[in-house]
Amino acid sequence: MGPTGPTGSVGAGAAPPARWGASGVSVWLDGLSRQRLASGRLAALARQGRVAGVVSDPGFLARSPAGGPYCTGQLGDLAERGVPAERALKALAVHDIRWACDILRPVHEATAGVDGLVCVTLDPRLAHDAGATLAEARTLWRAVDRRNAVLGIPATAAGLTALSACLAEGINVSATLVLSAARHRQAWDAYAEGLERARAAGRHLASLASVASFPVSRIDTAVDALLDREGTLEARAMRGAVAVAAARHVHEQYERMLDEPRWHALAARGARPQRLLWTATTVPEPGASGLLPTRYAAPLLTRGTVTAVTEKTLDELDELDESETVGEAPAGPGTYATARRLLGHLQWFGIDHGELASRLETEALKELNDAWHQLLDRVTLALDQAPAAGAWTGGTV
Repeated sequence: MGPTGPTGSVGAGAAPPARWGASGVSVWLDGLSRQRLASGRLAALARQGRVAGVVSDPGFLARSPAGGPYCTGQLGDLAERGVPAERALKALAVHDIRWACDILRPVHEATAGVDGLVCVTLDPRLAHDAGATLAEARTLWRAVDRRNAVLGIPATAAGLTALSACLAEGINVSATLVLSAARHRQAWDAYAEGLERARAAGRHLASLASVASFPVSRIDTAVDALLDREGTLEARAMRGAVAVAAARHVHEQYERMLDEPRWHALAARGARPQRLLWTATTVPEPGASGLLPTRYAAPLLTRGTVTAVTEKTLDELDELDESETVGEAPAGPGTYATARRLLGHLQWFGIDHGELASRLETEALKELNDAWHQLLDRVTLALDQAPAAGAWTGGTV
């Protein structure tokens, strides 16, 4: 049995998301912290059927406010034993991942393993080292010991090699920072290879879970800055529209891959698709940008996909009429053709989508590395101050 918070039983009475799940849509919470666990907030959202999973990375924790007693006892114990910051950070992570997995276990069981997942990013400093990533994944997977944990691995060349190896060993994985259709194709092929190796090792494919994470708003943030330099009416007309078009283009490819013979062979053995996970769905400064707060989340609420949202965006979605938001939003020949046409217009402004995706991946990895170092600094300070009132809110990394 995992840890419990002040609310009592871990996820007792939780149910699969009634609103979204009935439409084949999965909505996950973006961001996991010790405060959210200990306060019972995650358990409440799961019981209410508002979220079916959770996804988090070092960036969320680096932006989280400090304060609160949530880690004081554990930090005091770690400090007393002289545990260094690196190991202490991992101990905090394991504690919180297990806790979140236990909260969401009823959802995992009710959906036969489709949802109720806790997706957390591995140490981003290992993104270009396949062997080190695999070793880190093995260690964390054994320590967490929960079937509904999913380990996030950046979709670099080395990361995808590690992703296949993890699946072969029965470890659930997420391909993160998938920023283009080309990278999505590579992530899907790595997933298929991992499943084939898992089957050859005698593993049950139905027990393996994977998602491919597409950070939506990152694309518009970068593209809009380039369009602003143009300053033309045509450039301004494209602001805020490229990210959703890129997501739809990736979704079109996803549907095509589900019809490939390689996938049919794996599905016949019980394999589940590597679902698309739309992340970074928060609109930066929605009022200033002229975009609605649900600009990215609502159009991508689609059957068979996962949308990760902050609590604030979740509240905004709850105000919308389900019939207007859930369905085949990214799908359909007309929608796909429009998306392809819009992406083709980027060349008019000297924007190469492939080069842009590569740059964004590099920038995102740097941000994650910086966030990881910030977390280590915070843990170091908290260990020095323990058992004083917590300077660390803690959470999964």
